[in-house]
Amino acid sequence: MEVAPVAACHHARHRNRPLATLRRLAHVRAVNDDTPRLGRRNTASPWRVLAGRAAIAASLLVIAFCLLWFDRDGLRDNIDNHLSFTDTLYFTMITITTVGYGDIVPVSDRARLIDAFLITPIRLFIWLIFLGTAFDLVFKQSWGRWRMRQIQNELGNHIIIAGFGRSGGKAVANLLARGTDPTDIVVVDCNSKQVERAKSLGLAAIQGDASDNELLAAVRIERASALIVSAGRDDTSILIILTARAMAPDLPIAVSIQSEDNEDIATHAGASTVVNPVSVVGGLLADSVRPRAAVT
Repeated sequence: MEVAPVAACHHARHRNRPLATLRRLAHVRAVNDDTPRLGRRNTASPWRVLAGRAAIAASLLVIAFCLLWFDRDGLRDNIDNHLSFTDTLYFTMITITTVGYGDIVPVSDRARLIDAFLITPIRLFIWLIFLGTAFDLVFKQSWGRWRMRQIQNELGNHIIIAGFGRSGGKAVANLLARGTDPTDIVVVDCNSKQVERAKSLGLAAIQGDASDNELLAAVRIERASALIVSAGRDDTSILIILTARAMAPDLPIAVSIQSEDNEDIATHAGASTVVNPVSVVGGLLADSVRPRAAVT
């Protein structure tokens, strides 16, 4: 997609637009299409994920305790030959953590079968939860931060795609077909599946809100050659344009706008090129049935 540069007079008009225009921009009418919306990230927070995993682990511990308490007659306490509630709880914890001091041991066949076929799977599930949590919170995030720093250091003269839905995906496909290096394209989308799809194409991709200043700074918008906005909502797209234009005054910005009423607003917000898919398709359809004599 060829994106024309923005004229200097347009930047001056954008920086000094009247209060009425600002109010109009603030109340721009949202128009939806089938493209996934690009807005605030809708994934669960890390703390919520951690709390969910902790709840699962606690539930498994309770199940293990109930099993051992139910079959406590099959256990033997080598200290005082009496198995109390505290002893069972203690035995549950050391069994799950595979410590095992030998002071309490299963002696009946049923107790050993319970330990082999019920307690052992619970132990493995809990360890998998702990290992998975450690991987997500430590290794995966550390790797992601390191990888992002590497990508940021290499970014320059790249194209940012804000929204990798239907329109954004088509824009990327056309860029690649015209010879653009995949490493020169950076995708920003809140949908984790879209981010993974972009990565599978060899593109740099980040999950997050493209209207956020910190995220745009992370993808080095000041060094980008162009920004293509296809957020799926006109209000969100215009918000992204406003944020990007404030950070990169000379950046060419192309945007997909669904409503004709919002085309002028997008231009005032700082868009260099405004494309209305409905108008484009309508024009093509009209041209396809226009008499040949009229075309010439």
